[in-house]
Amino acid sequence: MPAGSRTVPGAPAGTLRHVLGHLLTPLLMCVGMGLAYLGAFHAPQPHDLRVDVVGSGPSARMLAQSLQDKADGALNTRTVADRSTAVEHLRTQKSYGAYLPGAAPELLVATASSDTSATVVEKVFTGVAAEQGAPLKVVNVAPTADGDPTGQGVFFLLVAISIGSYASVAVIGGAGGALPLRVRAALVAGASLVVSLIGAVFAGPLFGLVDHGLAGLWALAWLYSAGILLIGVGLHTFLKRWTTLGVMVLFVMLNFTSSGGIFRPELQPGFFGSLHAFWNGAGFVEGVRSHVYFDGYAFGGHVLVLVLWFLVGLAVLGLAGLAEARRRAEPSGGGDVVRETASRSSGGKPRPYGGELEEELEEAVGV
Repeated sequence: MPAGSRTVPGAPAGTLRHVLGHLLTPLLMCVGMGLAYLGAFHAPQPHDLRVDVVGSGPSARMLAQSLQDKADGALNTRTVADRSTAVEHLRTQKSYGAYLPGAAPELLVATASSDTSATVVEKVFTGVAAEQGAPLKVVNVAPTADGDPTGQGVFFLLVAISIGSYASVAVIGGAGGALPLRVRAALVAGASLVVSLIGAVFAGPLFGLVDHGLAGLWALAWLYSAGILLIGVGLHTFLKRWTTLGVMVLFVMLNFTSSGGIFRPELQPGFFGSLHAFWNGAGFVEGVRSHVYFDGYAFGGHVLVLVLWFLVGLAVLGLAGLAEARRRAEPSGGGDVVRETASRSSGGKPRPYGGELEEELEEAVGV
């Protein structure tokens, strides 16, 4: 044995326990991601998807009823009097397709609302036109920007902003009692500002996901990012090393799958469709769509969703501050400001805050 070296009794067993304990988090992430993503995306099927048939005569009503009966709950087919009404429904997201029967049939869609929903509607009415022996003309009344031809760029922007936000939680929240609450709150404000500005650069000058309304998109991105950071940093006081898993459940597993960025609720299982009404990712995606493509229709409701998540974040951070103050007031065994955790990899020696932060950063994985 080299001079000056020594063995640490029980170190291998301690290291093994340490590794096994930390393996639980990625295994739970694996299970959660599989259940969430596959449950939401693996077999999209339309249900109650609203489409219009343009016309007020008996033939239009018969066609609408025939489609309703054949769809067996997949479509919600109604008649509208004229083309302008059909276009208004598409531009207010009251329908996702409008069929104009006749010798030269037309289908009106709005891909800015959802490219996948428009594709489903086009497939249905291509078959209807084929039965009538006529080619179908498809008209897009609300197209997306040239830099986002599928309309899904906003969803991937959501992913980028979310990862920047919840990864920042590991850094700021990991400081715990080592930083005063007001300092952590200031860091939350700064981090959310930077993340939202990065998102705006991605959406505008870098990739051209939107061709106007960039300032409004940035404001939505900041509100969304700040809500995640406030909730995550506040939860860290209570969840500690389980915070990464907690924020991934809230802001990845349930968030991305219910955002409507890939499939709208009408193409998803009911659980994820119901979350779309009030989850923050849906508030961001639908808020951007409303602001950029639909002249602000229902914009206030989407902003309200983000504001409520922001307020929840403030409340969680406030509760964290109260809990920390109560802990400081309790008699302690003389612990100092630097938090220590057991370091199995160093033979059971105490490890300062930095080591715990490294572990949380390693667990804050992207998707």
